[in-house]
Amino acid sequence: MLKEFKEFAMRGNIVDLAIGVIIGGAFNKIVSSLVNDIVMPLVGLLLGGINFSNLSFTIGEAVVKYGMFIQTVVDFLIVAFSIFLVVKMLNKWKQRKKQEEKTAAPPPLTKQEELLMEIRDLLKKQ
Repeated sequence: MLKEFKEFAMRGNIVDLAIGVIIGGAFNKIVSSLVNDIVMPLVGLLLGGINFSNLSFTIGEAVVKYGMFIQTVVDFLIVAFSIFLVVKMLNKWKQRKKQEEKTAAPPPLTKQEELLMEIRDLLKKQ
């Protein structure tokens, strides 16, 4: 059972997933800082100094913090857009690489390959 688990854990997909989760966590911190420290202060400035995270209203004993919800939605939109841009860039890079591979000239034939081609052509003629 331990051997099977080791094989399962060492498969490329599991390792790739673990790496993705770790990088995603670090990326989340970067985007959260972008939203909290750069974007939201500018949005607040454009809207007259409103700080979304402090917006709330009270109904009886319940405090509804709709400003935090707005902040979370903006954070999500920026994260989603950032991931979209990264994926779009990677896809463009992959397409460019595939195009370069297609247009690349085939490598020159070796002497052995040339001789084999000549032999093949002679055999076809017979």
